[in-house]
Amino acid sequence: MICGVTPVAPTALGQNQKLTCLNLQSNSAKGVIFMSEFWNKAFDLNGRCAVITGGAAGIGLACARLLVERGARVALLDRDPAVVEVAASLGSGHIGIAVDLRSIDQVNSTINSVFEHFKRLDYLVNSAGVAVLDKAVDVTEDAWDTTLDINLKASFFVAQACARHMLTQGSGRIVNLASQAAVIGLDRHVAYCASKAAVVGMTKVLAMEWAPHITVNAISPTIVETALGKKAWAGELGERAKLQIPAGRFAQPEEVAGLALYLLSDAASMITGENVVIDGGYSIQ
Repeated sequence: MICGVTPVAPTALGQNQKLTCLNLQSNSAKGVIFMSEFWNKAFDLNGRCAVITGGAAGIGLACARLLVERGARVALLDRDPAVVEVAASLGSGHIGIAVDLRSIDQVNSTINSVFEHFKRLDYLVNSAGVAVLDKAVDVTEDAWDTTLDINLKASFFVAQACARHMLTQGSGRIVNLASQAAVIGLDRHVAYCASKAAVVGMTKVLAMEWAPHITVNAISPTIVETALGKKAWAGELGERAKLQIPAGRFAQPEEVAGLALYLLSDAASMITGENVVIDGGYSIQ
């Protein structure tokens, strides 16, 4: 068999081979063009609008930069007033809003304002988070409440406020930042682990309730080398931690942002309710 052609009469063999090879090449080229068009369209975010909490720095800002690069307009929410200047630095058409995400009234009014500004709401990246670390026997009520308020309560009520608009318009994508701490136990992380495990559970329920119009997924990174991450894990402490990761290093904010982009894109429209761990193989040991 030559070029996938079943042998025929000798007089016709050469011509049939030539025609079949040309057809295969033509179909292959069409396939390449089709796939290229699919991926280009799937990751083209022009005309789409995103809300990103914790958007003034770290993973949230990395997500914002990537979404803007793909054509989206973004609204950055953060407790840091500098979020206004950060949003402006991304170019025209983006907004930054200083907000206390622990206040449900502020959350609802802010999301409604964003929707009125953009006239649509396609994506939410829940990236705001806090870690107050202490031994379990020493954790205070204030530390516990602060951790749960930001990591869980705020994530839910921001998602709820966004989903109301997404359900009305008939589509939307939500990505919640959980953590490796959602699936393993970490010393001195009792409140943090509890909050992030709850985010994963919340993600599954929201994915069920809001399907088929909205996909809801979680990302659980290992230690990420944001400015805060570098400071917290500098020196010998960080080097010891890296030795426990098969990849031998920490994650970069852009790597987490890349996964978020995929989950927000049309290429991931069949993925919902998942918790995707990005930890260099730590949790498979």
